[in-house]
Amino acid sequence: MHEFKYRSNNLYCEDVRVQDLAEKFGTPLYVYSYKTLIGHFLKLKTAFREIDPLICYSVKANSNLALLRALVNEGAGLDIVSGGELFRAIKAGCSLKKIVYASVGKTDCEIEEAIKLGILFFNVESFSELKNVQHIARRLSRRVNVALRINPDVEPKTHKYITTGKLTNKFGIDFKTAKKIILLARGFSHVRIAGLHIHIGSQITVPEPFAAAIAKVLRFIVELRKEGIGLEYLNIGGGLGIIYDKEIPQTAAKFAGRVLPSLKKSGLKIIMEPGRFIAGNAGILVAKALYVKYTPKKKFIIVDAGMNDLIRPALYGAYHQVVSLKRKSRMERADVVGPICESGDFFAKDRLLPKVEEGDYLAALGAGAYGFSMASNYNSRRRPQEVMVVKNKVFVIRQRETYGDLVRNESIPGFLLK
Repeated sequence: MHEFKYRSNNLYCEDVRVQDLAEKFGTPLYVYSYKTLIGHFLKLKTAFREIDPLICYSVKANSNLALLRALVNEGAGLDIVSGGELFRAIKAGCSLKKIVYASVGKTDCEIEEAIKLGILFFNVESFSELKNVQHIARRLSRRVNVALRINPDVEPKTHKYITTGKLTNKFGIDFKTAKKIILLARGFSHVRIAGLHIHIGSQITVPEPFAAAIAKVLRFIVELRKEGIGLEYLNIGGGLGIIYDKEIPQTAAKFAGRVLPSLKKSGLKIIMEPGRFIAGNAGILVAKALYVKYTPKKKFIIVDAGMNDLIRPALYGAYHQVVSLKRKSRMERADVVGPICESGDFFAKDRLLPKVEEGDYLAALGAGAYGFSMASNYNSRRRPQEVMVVKNKVFVIRQRETYGDLVRNESIPGFLLK
């Protein structure tokens, strides 16, 4: 559920008319509902209250400082994948002992900085990385906790680009290799393997893949215990899906009902890393119809937002519901496309939509996750402004970029200026 609803034929975000935001701040514009964001976090927290997990929101889904701080204020930890996200986590006021650090390719500088700060632990993806963490920790005279990321080889039933738990993916370590690493790591002086981590993919709408992965890793933990190897944490990752089109995703309560018994039985401290589930339906992208173009075969609605603002349709063929900010009864079939010089620059194809006129405003729903965080300056376009709505109040949480921002880190060598 979300707080983007029609009242008197106008789309509202909580108690604010979205068209008023478009007219005041311009478009393209990302609009977030605070109530939706926090509501989805609390649904997970409530569903799993029996085991009191550390819920580390996945920063990559949407890294705006205001959203991060809102979740941190509710007790969330943060799941990060880069030095930049670590910087954001600290700026957002997150406790260092609630930060877990993933990524298949952490640099020496990133590892060193995180060790010095004292984060909870790294999710380690290979033996080479583990040795490097040991080397850097020894140089810094620190002892570091890590969790091995296990690749459980399960089919998550999602898009191949966001599948991460198959042995053909670059992520994680198979069980046989993981056991060898754990035994070898007993001799490491500055690294302690404190837990295991799994993350099988994103936008997963059924519980079976999660249950299968958790069952596999719990059997592995029992095997380790028989050899005297004890662990403290189990990080079950994220990946819970949301509604974009006709999906019927599991609720937080149904997900908990399916996996809680096994997690309780494990006796381990549980960590979760939801991203899309929390932020996805908390945001929309608003755009203005610049031109309506008719061809012998199609009607095109050309809007002022492009694939640089929301790349998911172009990258994954992802579906986003597109709606008019003013509800209309007359419908027409059309493509909604942007101004970018790419044929892949579209938001909707052959979609039955309200009859759109030039100057009308449209919104792509479900754009709160992997929307702005994947935005770019392609075609030298400025990235959009972002606002957060809290009941009837509006807060600017990112200013629209200026043209000066586009070139602020560039310089022309002197010999070219002669």
